[in-house]
Amino acid sequence: MSTESEEGETQPAPPDPWRGFRGVMAGTLILESIVVLLAIPVVKMVGGGLTTLSLTYLIAVAAVMILLSGRQGRSWALQANLTLQVVLVAGFFVHAAIGFVGLLFLGVWLLIWYMRNQVRDRQSRGELP
Repeated sequence: MSTESEEGETQPAPPDPWRGFRGVMAGTLILESIVVLLAIPVVKMVGGGLTTLSLTYLIAVAAVMILLSGRQGRSWALQANLTLQVVLVAGFFVHAAIGFVGLLFLGVWLLIWYMRNQVRDRQSRGELP
């Protein structure tokens, strides 16, 4: 999309910071779902091994992440992503490796939340388009 200046020249539209932000969130969820699925062999080899509960838990959480990656344009998306991290951290009850992945990505999502607030604040002050 472009805008027209006073001389009749078209100017490119300013970049939309929220479009890029949605892409970062969707990409992070896809990456996280891959990491969760890669935890299956770790859970199988370490500790008590893979159980029906742990396998179902890992596949269900990864599936929800993949489904949520397509919904990042919604107003509730970031809250859902953070809630999903709490569910993943609760995976400590299933296996310690799952809880560790949850803590790691909880830190990533808290950083994304912080960056979103920074962009929102700068946009409200008129420092961004």
